[in-house]
Amino acid sequence: MPKNAIDQRLKDLGLELPNPAAPAANYIPYTIAGKLLTISGQIPMGPDGPQYIGKLGDDADVAFGRSAARLCAVNILAQARAALGSLDKVKQVIKIQGFVNATPDFTQHPEVINGASDLLVDVLGDAGKHARAAVGMSSLPRGVAVEVDAVIEMT
Repeated sequence: MPKNAIDQRLKDLGLELPNPAAPAANYIPYTIAGKLLTISGQIPMGPDGPQYIGKLGDDADVAFGRSAARLCAVNILAQARAALGSLDKVKQVIKIQGFVNATPDFTQHPEVINGASDLLVDVLGDAGKHARAAVGMSSLPRGVAVEVDAVIEMT
């Protein structure tokens, strides 16, 4: 892939990555071990704070959750760019884990986390394809609908 190809793809998709969010507690936003970049869980943080507050199966539907997951993936890419200097250094997204703030009877966790998966593939192409987990939680930080973390192989 040509240098700056990912930046061009972001532009073509009309996406601008935000400055990555600072940790909200006693942890760091990412770690690097060998060729693996592990990104801490990202919530749907917007310029004015957490967005997409709600519980799937109660006051939020799948489309709402999918949009929340998409914003989580945007924030994952922002953290990856901060860690690597360029998203062109992403060799492969290895795995994401998606956590869905959901009622006990909600069962569409995969459809919600597709918002993150689809965004990663849209931006990174085949390098964005990944293994994943999509699970329900009784609550998430700040009441957000979704949280997603990632493991990425670097070039």
